[in-house]
Amino acid sequence: MDLENTKAQMRKGILEYCILSVIARGSCYASDIIRELKEAKVIVVEGTLYPLLTRLKNSGLLSYRWEESQQGPPRKYYELTVNGKEYLADLDRSWDDLAISVSMIRTR
Repeated sequence: MDLENTKAQMRKGILEYCILSVIARGSCYASDIIRELKEAKVIVVEGTLYPLLTRLKNSGLLSYRWEESQQGPPRKYYELTVNGKEYLADLDRSWDDLAISVSMIRTR
């Protein structure tokens, strides 16, 4: 069994939830999201993040706005839509339920 592969699959499974959780705290630029995910050891590269952001936007969970930058081209800042906030609240409840279930199994 490949432990690193299993860990990568676990991180991949929660990546969408983590991205939405980061954005829920306030609008942010993609590099801010990447930095925070790396700091939390949920490793992600831009090539992974951008397709997910696009999918979340196309699903109506995110919106974005362009903002001028003093350090180059304009930046795209992402925010949760009303549907995105509701979806994240559902994910929060699902995460809590899952954590309780896993804890029960681990402590038996």
